[in-house]
Amino acid sequence: MATMDKINDLYARKQKAELGGGEERIEKQHASGKQTARERIMMLVDPNSFVEIDAFVETRSIEFGMQKKKIPGDGVVTGYGTVNGRLVFVSSQDFTVIGGSLGEMHAAKITKVMDMAVKMGAPFISINDSGGARIEEGIDALKGFGEIFYRNTIASGVIPQISVIMGPCAGGAVYSPAITDFVFMVEKTSQMFITGPQVIKAVTGEDVTFEELGGAATHSVKSGVAHFKCASEEDCIRDIKRLLSFIPDNNLSDSELLYCTDDLNRISDELNGIIPDEPNKPYDMKKIVTTVLDNHDFLEVHEGFAKNIIVGFGRINGRTVGIVANQPQVNAGVLDVDSSDKAARFVRFCDAFNIPLVTFTDVPGYLPGVDQEHTGIIRHGAKLLYAFSEATVPKINIIVRKAYGGAYIAMNSKHLGADIVFAWPSAEIAVMGPEGAANIIFRKDIANSEDPIAFREEKIREYREKFSNPYVAASRGYVDDVIEPSTTRIRVAGALEMLTSKRETRPSKKHGNIPL
Repeated sequence: MATMDKINDLYARKQKAELGGGEERIEKQHASGKQTARERIMMLVDPNSFVEIDAFVETRSIEFGMQKKKIPGDGVVTGYGTVNGRLVFVSSQDFTVIGGSLGEMHAAKITKVMDMAVKMGAPFISINDSGGARIEEGIDALKGFGEIFYRNTIASGVIPQISVIMGPCAGGAVYSPAITDFVFMVEKTSQMFITGPQVIKAVTGEDVTFEELGGAATHSVKSGVAHFKCASEEDCIRDIKRLLSFIPDNNLSDSELLYCTDDLNRISDELNGIIPDEPNKPYDMKKIVTTVLDNHDFLEVHEGFAKNIIVGFGRINGRTVGIVANQPQVNAGVLDVDSSDKAARFVRFCDAFNIPLVTFTDVPGYLPGVDQEHTGIIRHGAKLLYAFSEATVPKINIIVRKAYGGAYIAMNSKHLGADIVFAWPSAEIAVMGPEGAANIIFRKDIANSEDPIAFREEKIREYREKFSNPYVAASRGYVDDVIEPSTTRIRVAGALEMLTSKRETRPSKKHGNIPL
């Protein structure tokens, strides 16, 4: 064969690989509201930056007629490219080829780029659209899943790992996204579940649709499996790029430092009046968070799940910070099973990737109730204590209003290693709220008084004046300074600047045993 013939043969083979399952299946993919594997990659990476790897890989299986289903690429597109000039590694499952099912060589392609991502210290983005394990390949398919899970685990805390669900993700396939740092889902076209509706119907008799069982709304609100819910694939890709802009390439690098166009000395007078005079009246903590951040820009993570706590990314003086804040608008901002899990996982991500933590505290305690106790609030609540104690990145806490009991300790207190703790004059730092404290301390006196209601109110007022303020804690050094709310941005920015050279180590050990 002449050289030009060989070159033409090469291009013909590449063209065949690019068509995946063929025009008919591509049209069916589009008709179901989904892009193809390659189209998704092209939306994600910078123009002309994608370099494909293993385009000619095919299945080695010949069982159950698999030799007739050999298609170059074996149902997944893998390679590397850049996003806003930064190197990323990508795998994108091709549903047009055997339903994107995972077999031996399909998995080998994915693990190869995962290994490359770790070696190069670059984020790994996995786009999932698959019918699950390729049954025809049996144990080889299961081996492939196991090797992916293993690499997810080894890469955890070394490079950011992002899972993007853009179709079905069922059975064992769901565990790779579960190990990764962030999970994106698209409304109405993506689902995640261990067992499908038919199996559930057969085993338990429950009737449930695919969307109710494992759709984007379910996992972003109820289960907390998904961190981001997106209206379309285009919105999803846009949000992935935005997330990447806040996080570093790996655990040995810092997030990109942007030029700050917002005044570092900006006084925010509106914060002086944001806390209601009534101690039990709610307000929106997000207004405080966004006011302190550069250009009011905040990327909230897990927005729909455990709304009584807020987590996400912003910038102060151009540097990425991780935000953890109680939300008084939802269940008074109490800590419970889900909010403790949500915050602890976010804190550990920030610590792994050198992102300073800024917390805003207004927490009346842990949520009481039989259900919470039986669901394990002790174990789950301990995760947050553990995460903040373990973190060695710069840690700043602003106590805005209530900070009671064990929840005060858990919210990045000085006792768990916070570097700087500020308090607003409205802060109430105590073992418990004045009402509960008065009921316990003066129980007998209240009962024996001539006017129990008036006497109780007097004792509540007395306790609030003595203890429900920031000054007792400040007198012990547990609060570094009581600040005017309007100056919060200035003070936090200054503290972060001071903390840029922070170095802190922990005792040498294989790893701790977080109360999972």
